[in-house]
Amino acid sequence: MKIRTITTGISLQSRIEEESITQAAEFNQQAKAFFERQGYEVQTTRIATNSWAEYLPVLSATEIVKKIQEIEQICHNLNISFLSIGCVSNPEQIAVIPEIIKNTSVIYCSSNIGDVDAGINFENAKASANVIKRISEETEDGFGNFRFCAGANCRPGIPFFPISYHEGNPSFAIGLECGDLVMAAFSHSQNLPEAEANFKQILEEKLSVVETLAKQLSDKLKIEYRGIDSSLAPSLDKSASIAFSYESLGLGKFGHQGTLAISAIITRVLKSLSVKLCGYSGLMLPVCEDAGLAQRASEGSYNLTNLLLYSAVCGCGLDTVPLPGNITIETIEAILIDMASLAIKLDKPLSARLFPIAGKKEGEMTAFNSPYLVDCKIFKVE
Repeated sequence: MKIRTITTGISLQSRIEEESITQAAEFNQQAKAFFERQGYEVQTTRIATNSWAEYLPVLSATEIVKKIQEIEQICHNLNISFLSIGCVSNPEQIAVIPEIIKNTSVIYCSSNIGDVDAGINFENAKASANVIKRISEETEDGFGNFRFCAGANCRPGIPFFPISYHEGNPSFAIGLECGDLVMAAFSHSQNLPEAEANFKQILEEKLSVVETLAKQLSDKLKIEYRGIDSSLAPSLDKSASIAFSYESLGLGKFGHQGTLAISAIITRVLKSLSVKLCGYSGLMLPVCEDAGLAQRASEGSYNLTNLLLYSAVCGCGLDTVPLPGNITIETIEAILIDMASLAIKLDKPLSARLFPIAGKKEGEMTAFNSPYLVDCKIFKVE
């Protein structure tokens, strides 16, 4: 098990507060060192703010981009590689996002397209579809979409990017990468009930230790501990692949019959743990961030509709899904509102991070030049 991220949340006010960002960066360094001394690999530390619309109000699009570039320069000066400027909730603000993404490199952001109280915001969904399409055409290989997603029913405090945003006093949350624990639990199980019991036992043991350390850190450095997002973050290492963990149960390839049942088991365990949970705390199935998921997608074992089906019992939505470059804005919008419909109906956080690849057709391979992604065949869109 690895710590995928320690994410610190801060609230900025009406001006760029370099001091607040500096303090968050210093805490992250201390937290990383603290956990590393306990033997954990900490892959990243991140900072999430409240919505940029709150601290950059009444500005033109050009001025907004300039101010955010100033924030990014602060990040570069402090060696911060991941900073989320939060989500926005109206079409005018969403429309600025392509320019933000094009003119920055460590800035992440998201849009809100609905929640249980208000229902689906169709204008925001359409604006977000436009953003995804524009970014796919205006950034190299469409990779800018790695730093943007549309979310529905997503609350503050999720440590995973790009949906992460913050409200309230400074706090930190932890996201894990523990596909190896799934493999360990499942590979020694004879049936699904045994797999569920084994998985729960091993997670309770491992996460309780992480929580004890997090509380010690909170007490020592006087910052609120928000919890652990128990979601199974993906792995580029085949030995810790989510997809191959499923297959160790002997029910066939990921995407075949039984996949939905296994997804439900994993999610049930992740949401039933005795530690303080936050964020998605569910099953992530990010196609291009997991070696096994990418391989099975390339083989045609599952498709976009399957992923939406699995979202009904898991915890993240549609993540790093490669799509044909000629996909229409209307089709992207339809995908987003399907995802939002599930999130609202089931009262769970879901998001969509979609990768249309300009010049590529369904069935062709992506050609990402990124340490975070594995190549995969582009999905067919019905």
